[in-house]
Amino acid sequence: MIAVSSRLASHPLRVGIVTTALLLGGYAIAMAHAVVYPKASTTGAHERYVIRVPNERAVATTHVEIQFPPEVKVGSFIDVPGWTLEVVRDSAKRITGAVWTGNLPPERFVEFPFVATNPKDPTDIRWPIVQTYADGERAEWTGPTDSKRPASVTNITTVTAPAPAAGTAAGGGANPMVSYAALALSVISLGLALRRPAKG
Repeated sequence: MIAVSSRLASHPLRVGIVTTALLLGGYAIAMAHAVVYPKASTTGAHERYVIRVPNERAVATTHVEIQFPPEVKVGSFIDVPGWTLEVVRDSAKRITGAVWTGNLPPERFVEFPFVATNPKDPTDIRWPIVQTYADGERAEWTGPTDSKRPASVTNITTVTAPAPAAGTAAGGGANPMVSYAALALSVISLGLALRRPAKG
């Protein structure tokens, strides 16, 4: 290991090539992930989510399945041409998952939209996704964030209203009553000045 390191250190070009290869390899792995977008949303929002699934293998992807976390209420889906959707429900008829069956060739990606209501409290939503290929291999995107195959995560935060600027009312603008009062006083003062008799 020391000898290899010495050779690399003596050849800056080799170091650059190795570094570039590692970076591109990490980028390729990141691009291969099945990801749910958006990556951030707000509490209680009726959000349009999209599952983006790329095919990085030499064989087709034939199944994509997702488990919806209990804190999310999924309401509807969009039909994707070429794919058959199976909606999974529990005994209370709540949507707990979905399975898409179709054919995604190599070097292609597909998107599966759905609408869901976010939880009322801030949290991180984890989206476990399993991608199955035509040869039977299963890529389980269900692990922690720092794992080889992490589950996609959406950060849910609370929307905070901006603080009102100095000299303005809580509603966000200048208090209209103060402006009206100042205008009325100006008109009264002008009227008194005009009615005042001239001396002499």
